[in-house]
Amino acid sequence: MALINLNHTDDAYDAYDVCAARSVQQETAVGAGAQLLLLALLGTALGMGTAGWLTGLAFAFAGWAVLSRALHRSRLPSFGPANRVTLGRATLVGGVTALVADSFRDAPPASLLVGLTAVALLLDGVDGKVARRTGTSTPLGARFDMEVDAFLILVLSVYVATDLGPWVLLIGGMRYVFVAAARVWPWLTAPLPPSTARKTVAALQGVLLLLAGADLLPRAANAGVVAVALGLLVWSFGRDVRWLWRRSRVPAAAAGALPELVAR
Repeated sequence: MALINLNHTDDAYDAYDVCAARSVQQETAVGAGAQLLLLALLGTALGMGTAGWLTGLAFAFAGWAVLSRALHRSRLPSFGPANRVTLGRATLVGGVTALVADSFRDAPPASLLVGLTAVALLLDGVDGKVARRTGTSTPLGARFDMEVDAFLILVLSVYVATDLGPWVLLIGGMRYVFVAAARVWPWLTAPLPPSTARKTVAALQGVLLLLAGADLLPRAANAGVVAVALGLLVWSFGRDVRWLWRRSRVPAAAAGALPELVAR
């Protein structure tokens, strides 16, 4: 009888997992639907061209597929309020991506591009606060937030590079180069200690690129603003890489004693 009860309990847990997974996947479907709705609104209002439509649709479907797969692997019991905020940010980033792709055909209204980007940047710190206050912080949520941030910076760097030159792409591409390098040098995958400086530099990238993209300043001033952003990013990545390299050179038992140079 005890075995029968245990089996019933396992069945109940399996049913719960199935229901939870279905609910979580429904949230991603809603996010994809919101993305398509935003694209439809932008396309109708601006007469968006083929490049904008295709890029926006590719972002929507690729984002939905990657997020759905990650959620399936993580087996989260619920999507969570913080991830909903990040999903909303991702929807805005999809709109910005479509506008930037369409800008090669015709420049989008600056106010619209700046508005969507500004809201996405302002919400950057909201999802983290929501996760901490609701006790729903997860590695998946942190990775989701980071990937949305990185892609927005990449898109903004593409937009600004059309005016200032391809060197601006170094800002958007640096994180992806780091990820690629980690496949060659595994010591780059070691966890980094928390760093206020790193977070500040990362947040400034979007703000400074948006300032340059808004074209409120003379071209020379915009170039100076982006150069400052690039310099800060090189410094931040360089400091992290140095710390990771030093950590890889000491025995595991002594690694914890390494000065936390990037913690400040």
